[in-house]
Amino acid sequence: MEIVIVPDAPAGGEIIAEGIAALLRRKPDALLGVATGSTPLPIYDALTAKARAGAVDVSRARIAQLDEYVGLPAGHPESYRSTVLRQVVEPLGLPETAFMGPDGSADDVQAACEAYDRALAEAGGVDLQILGIGTDGHIGFNEPCSSLASRTRIKTLTEQTRVDNARFFDGDIEQVPHHVITQGIGTILEARHLVLLATGEGKAEAVAQTVEGPVAAVVPASALQMHPHATVVVDEAAASKLKLADYFRHTYAAKPGWQGI
Repeated sequence: MEIVIVPDAPAGGEIIAEGIAALLRRKPDALLGVATGSTPLPIYDALTAKARAGAVDVSRARIAQLDEYVGLPAGHPESYRSTVLRQVVEPLGLPETAFMGPDGSADDVQAACEAYDRALAEAGGVDLQILGIGTDGHIGFNEPCSSLASRTRIKTLTEQTRVDNARFFDGDIEQVPHHVITQGIGTILEARHLVLLATGEGKAEAVAQTVEGPVAAVVPASALQMHPHATVVVDEAAASKLKLADYFRHTYAAKPGWQGI
């Protein structure tokens, strides 16, 4: 696991966007797994700027969704499908056919979960998966004590996650669904490269447990320690509880340029 400490969120977004651009230069039709929420927005902004400046050709890129609310009507502005289309697909100028995600409004939710796992495999697998982290250490919507081998499935949200997400529903927690479809931790770990971005002091404890604590289901993000190519990018505030922060700074400063992100 590589730990990159940056001054602020825009710097983190720029580093990750350049890593994505480098991937697309090598593999123009790469399948990019995207997360929602406010944290990854600097990544999408920086990648869009690069695409519009002609620094990278994104025309053949494919986009895969990490998770989706269950029960929101099709086209609901806070469904993750709508969010990804609005924040990633449309700014990059991609057609909607470049996007794939689970069906949160399916009559048979379990079948929809299994179908999405198959679709990811049939697409060749995710080349780079962007992740955020919850204050309780969740990735995707794999809440604490999720199986580290779990596949795409339906999950019940904790009250803390619903409180955290109420800001996207005009602050009204009653509008936040209780259930979601999420890629499981086992599914996430199949991506070739995992990139987690965390910003703000509120994420500092979760980051410390993820990076320096034991691998444990109570901190789902700690599963990244088992991945052969995982990158954790954190701003100074999110890095504030890392005991080895100085070591991480030193190793990144000494990193050969040819290694990339």
